[in-house]
Amino acid sequence: MAGQKFQYDESGGTFYYFVLSFLALILIPTTIYYWPRKKKEDQGKLKEECQCADCLKKKTILANAEPYRALTSWTIKLTIVLGWALLLFLTYRVSQFDYEMASFDPFEILNVPPTSSQAEIKKAYYRLSKVLHPDKETGDEKSFMMLSKAYQALTDDVAKENYEKYGNPDGPGAMSFGIALPSWIVEKENSVWVLGLYGLVFMVAMPSAVGVWWYRSIRFSGDKVLLDTTQMYFYFIHKTPHMLLKRALMVLAASLEFDKRHNSQVQERQSDNDEVPALIRQLPNLNEKCKEHPLCRMYSIKARAILHAHLSRMPLNPETLERDRQFVVKKCPYLVQEMVSCVHQLVMMAYARRVPRLPSIETIENCMKMSPMIIQGLWEFKSPLLQLPHLTEDHLYFMNKKRHVKNLQQFAQLKPEESRQLLKNLSDFEYENTMKVLGKMPLIDFSIRCEVIDDENTNVVTAGAIVTVTVTLERKDMKTLFGDTKAPEKQGIKDEANEEAAGDEDEAAAAAVPAKKASAWAKPRKGGKGKGGKKPAQNQKNNQKKVPAKVATTSATTASEDQATAGNSDAESEAGNAEGSDVESAAGSGSEDEEKGKNNSSLDDDDDEEWERLQAKLNKRERLEGKSRLSHTVHCPYFPEEKQEYWWTYICDRKSRTLLTAPYHVTNLVEKEEIQLKFTAPRWPGVYTFTVCLRSDSYLGMDQQQELKLDVQKAPAPPTDHPQWDLSESEPEHNDQQENLSDYTTDTSDEEDSD
Repeated sequence: MAGQKFQYDESGGTFYYFVLSFLALILIPTTIYYWPRKKKEDQGKLKEECQCADCLKKKTILANAEPYRALTSWTIKLTIVLGWALLLFLTYRVSQFDYEMASFDPFEILNVPPTSSQAEIKKAYYRLSKVLHPDKETGDEKSFMMLSKAYQALTDDVAKENYEKYGNPDGPGAMSFGIALPSWIVEKENSVWVLGLYGLVFMVAMPSAVGVWWYRSIRFSGDKVLLDTTQMYFYFIHKTPHMLLKRALMVLAASLEFDKRHNSQVQERQSDNDEVPALIRQLPNLNEKCKEHPLCRMYSIKARAILHAHLSRMPLNPETLERDRQFVVKKCPYLVQEMVSCVHQLVMMAYARRVPRLPSIETIENCMKMSPMIIQGLWEFKSPLLQLPHLTEDHLYFMNKKRHVKNLQQFAQLKPEESRQLLKNLSDFEYENTMKVLGKMPLIDFSIRCEVIDDENTNVVTAGAIVTVTVTLERKDMKTLFGDTKAPEKQGIKDEANEEAAGDEDEAAAAAVPAKKASAWAKPRKGGKGKGGKKPAQNQKNNQKKVPAKVATTSATTASEDQATAGNSDAESEAGNAEGSDVESAAGSGSEDEEKGKNNSSLDDDDDEEWERLQAKLNKRERLEGKSRLSHTVHCPYFPEEKQEYWWTYICDRKSRTLLTAPYHVTNLVEKEEIQLKFTAPRWPGVYTFTVCLRSDSYLGMDQQQELKLDVQKAPAPPTDHPQWDLSESEPEHNDQQENLSDYTTDTSDEEDSD
């Protein structure tokens, strides 16, 4: 292509095209998404919000949380306006460039009609040349060149022929490709500056930006928690497998997010030397003399004192400690969730025998309890009614004299005249505001369904099977209970074991059981190796020490791994009970034939139901891929941010005080949600009682539990022979196949021949 040329842009036309396109691609979406818009306040929504003094104070705090919001908004607007101004300027330059590069018209340039004679054309040329000649004051070199070109196209025969044929008096031009960069970039005198700019951007600025980002990101986990904090949680939970609530608060306050050396946002003031000791003297049971590291460090003691003051709703200095309280409390929900995750991981490691001690169920539940306590600013032993606005300890004292109301559901079920009589010390505005907040609180319908999905008979639980518990949560407003005295009360979670442990430290230490001990439902090993039959159950109980159960837990993602672990454990136990297993396998095979006959008759009827269940599972998986974190706003005037309602659901064994499934964090419960919890059934037949729990991370007194009874049947023995596997001796094909075998036979075939 000899006629093509590649050259840098001399006139700047193509460079304007490039800049115009690039600027438009950035400016249009930026304007759509970043142009500051004033939110329209919904008057109806404002009326539904709480109007108590604490909530109004919280709104003020949220409004002042970003002091540079107005300056930031003004800067964004100015930047966008300047960008659009630059875009309009470039558009104008490109339009001018297009006009100049339009089709060449000599009559328009000479300002004469197409029917003009040669004399008129010559006269017009002389008249305009006197004005546009470069030697004149009004001269323009570019315009004069165009004028000369137009005159030549109308007077010269060759130029006129080229114009009529090609539209250009110079004849056909070579095709050129312009590079949308100005030529000064490659000029020799500017090469040092251009190379310096490239080196500064690509060798200094970009590596520095990536390095800073990488250094900051590797310090945090996926939930924006410092990895050093997570490591500290693992250490203390492993050290204290049965962690009480008081110690859990101490560990939470020792999080490195509150240390100035790990978090530059932490503020340390000179006034802390006076205010923090004064605050510590007002707080009982702070245990500030603890010698454990980092529980004894000053930042940990300060954060612990602030948390205790927050839970006691003590007023703090608004210029110093109150700001620290907002900073500490704001980070606690993420830290509590990280603690729950650490406890669960240690439980899994204990079941895998990678750590010697198994954390108890009280440890993870005490970690969960801290979340609603901090969100509402209340101790666990306080009345849940104190979560309502305008209510104080004095109001509850007079209320309990007339009628003992233990929780929010009981208060909501009172008749309007009864509730008004109990709160007669409140004004009409305060009473209406209190009932409005109560009516928006959650009322959860909690139901469970148990099945074995991968089995032919989904309603029969066999030993070692993967049990799927479907938890259905349906949220309603508490106002649906107003005046309904016949509604059944929700069953709360019983913490009897935790209360006993809190009163007896020796019993708490005994809960730190090594994970290697056998499960409560595991078949006891025989004491002797004689040929006698099975010993009575009473003798087994006397000879076998009772230990907490070790359940092969599993979540939705680790079911297959734990199932394999349970299979290995079964193999070990069966090796020690070889004599009894023969009788059990024979009985199991007989019962298996009967069950198969029943199941085969109902297979056709269950196909449609199984298909619908599979489709529902697939649809649910698609929904979970875009899991939302929006549900309902929590009434929490003492928490310095907007909070959404989240829930934990899990399965545990209260008798052995162990966790069976990973706590599932429900973050999108708007109206109705279904969650599947999976665990491995006990290895031995019997009736077992487990507990399915639901805990709120935002409200006190909203926890529920339901008993799950499993009638575990004996697992059918695997088939050892089948009619299709038996080949008659009268069939000559078998012998022919043996004769025609290849010379390169495998070890397996040799063994079959020897048999």
